[in-house]
Amino acid sequence: MKNIFIILFVFAFTISCSPEKEKINLSGNWIGEISMQGKTMPFEMEIQEKDSAKIIAYIINGEERIVLDEIEKQNDSLHITLHIFDITLDLNIGNNVLNGTYTKHYEEDYVLPISFHKGNERFKSNSDKQPKDFSGKWEVTFIEPKEQDTTEAVGIFKQDGKHIKGTFLTPLGDYRYLVGIAEGNKMKLSTFDGNHAFLFEAEMKEDSTLNGDFYSGKDWYESWTGFRNSNAKLPSPDSLTYLKKGYDNIYFSFPNLEGERVSLTDEKYQNKVVIVQLFGTWCPNCMDETKFLTKWYDKNKDRGVEIIGLAYEAKDDFNYAKSRVERMIKKYDVKYDFLIAGTNDKEEASKTLPMLNRVISFPTMIILNKDGDLVSIHTGFNGPGTGKYYDEFVEKFNRKMDRLLDKD
Repeated sequence: MKNIFIILFVFAFTISCSPEKEKINLSGNWIGEISMQGKTMPFEMEIQEKDSAKIIAYIINGEERIVLDEIEKQNDSLHITLHIFDITLDLNIGNNVLNGTYTKHYEEDYVLPISFHKGNERFKSNSDKQPKDFSGKWEVTFIEPKEQDTTEAVGIFKQDGKHIKGTFLTPLGDYRYLVGIAEGNKMKLSTFDGNHAFLFEAEMKEDSTLNGDFYSGKDWYESWTGFRNSNAKLPSPDSLTYLKKGYDNIYFSFPNLEGERVSLTDEKYQNKVVIVQLFGTWCPNCMDETKFLTKWYDKNKDRGVEIIGLAYEAKDDFNYAKSRVERMIKKYDVKYDFLIAGTNDKEEASKTLPMLNRVISFPTMIILNKDGDLVSIHTGFNGPGTGKYYDEFVEKFNRKMDRLLDKD
């Protein structure tokens, strides 16, 4: 009994004399690093810890700030839901370090290591040498190594000393807000929107052409080349998706979120201009388009127009798809209609709309006039990260819609 008393006394003395664990201040700027394909994909995040019950964070890509307002803190761990996506960060809190995992729950075995440290520099500069000039417009070809499939693109970059911002325009949409650094004859750019984790690297050769690598998430890789071309452009997005021979219009019947079948022949859509949006809640470019259409619809819905979003989700499960769409509706306060159309497999999606040559991009926007006739099919979406290209789209879209809505 005496020995037990002595042990308890020593244990109590040790606890009382041990320094309290330092309280970690989560508030501030952090650099996140996702480990993928033997590379480190960096991005910026700001955390604001109001109190233990209220933490808000922002993913930062240049001018873009993506709010994360579903963060749970329990003891020394953080559980962060990444915006509207079925994706989470699970982090252990250390001494000014966060370590854990980045998990896409809608994909099988998609877990990547992630860490954070306090800081503001996405890419650290290791050289004082004057970097090459990467600014301007570049004609780019992406090359998938296995099948040797190629994708034509346009790179647009703005450089201020060592710092670079820009994006790539492709026939299927843009690669959103890219931020990076130039050192000598090399360039690095990255972006993270919660779903996409993109890392671009390039080296400028003696002939001023670019040879580069593109890493996307867990396992997608492409090489790429580029050369300056101020006149570089892509095919018209209104020319890529079209009606097959033998078809004269768009037809469909899909369930709404209550499970009721809806089609374009329903009374609600008669004598109105109708915009049909092919999208998925897993797709950040689709969310850019959804935000644009939401604001536009709120201002114009009394002019005789309706929007129908056809959701192609990550799982062939109505309840799962419904829950993802409902989450998006709540986040963006969307007031137009949504139907559950299928999965995001493009071959399967094409079968749901057999009158189209194929579904080649999410998003795709189909516009019908008041008589129900097809006006245009716009493939992809160049969002606000493309600057003037987004502004040009908005201007062209508004002109088209004004003509259709004002026509008797």
